[in-house]
Amino acid sequence: MFSSLTRRILILNFTAIGVLVVGVLYINQFRDALVDAQIESLRTQGRIIAGAIAASATVETDAIMIDPEKLLELQAGQELTPGSDQLDSLDFPINPEKVAHLLRRLINPDRTRARIYDDKANLVLDSRQLYSILRYDLPAVDGDEKGFFEKVWESLSAYFHPNDLPIDREQPGGTGVAYEEVMTALKGGEPEAVRRRSPEGEYIISVAVPIQRFRAVVGVLQLSTQGDIDRIIAAERRAVLRVFAVAAVVTAVLSLLLASTIANPLRRLSAAAIRVRRGVSKREEIPDFSHRQDEIGNLSIALRDMTKALYARIDAIESFAADVAHELKNPLTSLGSAVETLPLAKDQRSRDRLMEIIQHDVRRLDRLITDISDASRLDAEFAREDSEPIDLQKFLRDLVSVAREVGGSKKKVEIEFKTEGKPGQHYIVQGHDLRLGQVVTNLIENARSFVPDEGGRITLTLSRIQSRILLTVDDNGPGIRADSIERIFERFYTDRPAGEAFGQNSGLGLSISRQIVEAHGGTLTAENIPGSKPGELRGARFVISLPAEG
Repeated sequence: MFSSLTRRILILNFTAIGVLVVGVLYINQFRDALVDAQIESLRTQGRIIAGAIAASATVETDAIMIDPEKLLELQAGQELTPGSDQLDSLDFPINPEKVAHLLRRLINPDRTRARIYDDKANLVLDSRQLYSILRYDLPAVDGDEKGFFEKVWESLSAYFHPNDLPIDREQPGGTGVAYEEVMTALKGGEPEAVRRRSPEGEYIISVAVPIQRFRAVVGVLQLSTQGDIDRIIAAERRAVLRVFAVAAVVTAVLSLLLASTIANPLRRLSAAAIRVRRGVSKREEIPDFSHRQDEIGNLSIALRDMTKALYARIDAIESFAADVAHELKNPLTSLGSAVETLPLAKDQRSRDRLMEIIQHDVRRLDRLITDISDASRLDAEFAREDSEPIDLQKFLRDLVSVAREVGGSKKKVEIEFKTEGKPGQHYIVQGHDLRLGQVVTNLIENARSFVPDEGGRITLTLSRIQSRILLTVDDNGPGIRADSIERIFERFYTDRPAGEAFGQNSGLGLSISRQIVEAHGGTLTAENIPGSKPGELRGARFVISLPAEG
């Protein structure tokens, strides 16, 4: 089930999801948006609380007190304006008792910490003191130790947390001088937000808002959150991981299904190929996936065709070996008999006859071995040599000229070459010129042996029909017997004209010619040329069809 290909598919798919999840956890715009929203919330909350504190400040003039309940009246527009003679040179100190009452109502101690400084940056009030919130790092209770996954999660969270922020340390004496946002607020600046982290690694956002009465800064309110953003982001990351877990399960299922449609067929094809390589006693069948319209289907078709071609080649080799053994045995038997009989010959005439038989059999063996060698190395030669474009019109014209000159010492035959087609027609094929020349020469010499001694004629005609080039070789000989039209292409089959000496041909010429033509993607067939009268034959015709180049 988990083959090498299946494992690779699973690893690659999980890697892609893992990279995506890591990117979501590390480059998370949600954190920035959450921080910005938290800062804006602290600023708004700080302005409201600072206004409430300013309205509840004590006016020390020995008799005047501003009550917190006056806040609504002040907000309704009945606040005293600066410059009035009653408020000249008045001081408005912050009363911790009254402010504490406001902080208890407006501050959530679990989420926000509020610290109030006077105009000298001295700490007046801390919301943690109102609720007696003390923080101690206690050791873990037995049985409550963190598990492996919790430790991994904390390590990952620590890795993803920003570690370039300054550490927030409590200042001795509670002074606010060390906080830049507090000092900016004391100067009457806009509320400034500063990001820090606690010694435990928690994310802290601090905002300082000036507390003003009649444009005079009487103190600073510092609001800070600790752990809020971490909890929210941790929850968001856990949600991402839950989605990742679901996606991982779906990916695993889909990957296994994909692997089953790829790895399993490939494994079956591979096993079948191994059985073909090892199987010597029986023939193995390659699984058929031709119904699949994909690369595996194409691979199945190619392997099946290759296996069929391999078995056909094995059959051909076995048959060829049997034919070779049979054909070599006849001249060897004759040669052996002649050699055994030679010492027993009584007169010179008998010895000369036996020597003639020996020489004839030796020449026959030489022709057989030469043709057998030529036929056996055709495939290897085609595999090694690169084909090239051949202009058949010029190529055949040269071959016919050579055949006319060579045939001068043989039977007198008229050899004619002509083309049929439009002027300027191209006759280009892709192939090996030596082997195609061997085919044409074989057909010319085969026709030469069958034409009459007087008036023999051989005609080569070149034509083109669409994407095929046709070459016909006609002679005016006796034709081919109807039952031998296909047999003449069999190995070692001979059907020679009357009067020709036995053993002058190996019977491989036409077989080799057809093998060469088929290796070029063409066909070689034979037929008779009908005469003007029923049953009359005007000769034999061999037709070569080759694919045209361009």
